[in-house]
Amino acid sequence: MTTHAKISIKNLAKSFSGKSVLTDVTVDVAPQESLVIIGTSGCGKSVTLKCLLGLITPDSGDIFIDGVNVVGQSRAERETMLHRFGMTFQFGALFDSLPIWENITFRLRQKQKMKKAEARDIAADIVGQLGLGAHVIDQYPAELSGGMQKRVALARAIADKPEILLFDEPTSGLDPITGGVIDNLITDSVKRLGATAITISHDMASVRRIADKVAMIHQGRVLWSGPVSEMDKSGIEEVDQFVHGKPVGPLTTAINKDALAAQAQKAG
Repeated sequence: MTTHAKISIKNLAKSFSGKSVLTDVTVDVAPQESLVIIGTSGCGKSVTLKCLLGLITPDSGDIFIDGVNVVGQSRAERETMLHRFGMTFQFGALFDSLPIWENITFRLRQKQKMKKAEARDIAADIVGQLGLGAHVIDQYPAELSGGMQKRVALARAIADKPEILLFDEPTSGLDPITGGVIDNLITDSVKRLGATAITISHDMASVRRIADKVAMIHQGRVLWSGPVSEMDKSGIEEVDQFVHGKPVGPLTTAINKDALAAQAQKAG
């Protein structure tokens, strides 16, 4: 295990119904570092994050947080560990029936007794930091635009000042300008908290804005990882094709071969 890593994922493997998704995912994230995981759809990015959160138990491998192996923890140990995390989900996952102030302070109010006025003040302060007016806290998610919902989801993730932040496709479905605003808010929030961050993203413009380090998962393992500044000169064809969105290359060749093999198997 790397001594100075905040998060250290080692030889992670996971299969579902005999189909291998992860075979050997290994990557370290330093304290206060922002790692972005990239890769084609279905490559195992989300499974890696779910293993980190303890939502899925890997078949083999280890995950260390501050030197402590969290794989196989009891439910009580996992719940304690999860208090150190904040997360935003791809589609926000806000509670539709709750006003924004209750959405933002939901975890805080689960952890400690808090008067309504205090919770509202906290929510108003956080949305203010993210560029929203205080009046928003009395609205409901359905009354907000997609970009505003993303900001509220971020506000909820940072409300109890977590050590580790996880972002699942934070700019998905947003126009380029709003996506850039969300990226800046993420970067500012991570720095303000001194947090360690892991993000899943297909948006390469977003990756370049928020990443310190990038890891690409391919065929169940980390094909390449390194500083975002070296992403364009990895020397690996699959990485180059994905990063630059090239329609022709080893990634699409592999997809076409898999499709043909599936058709042949179905016909046979």
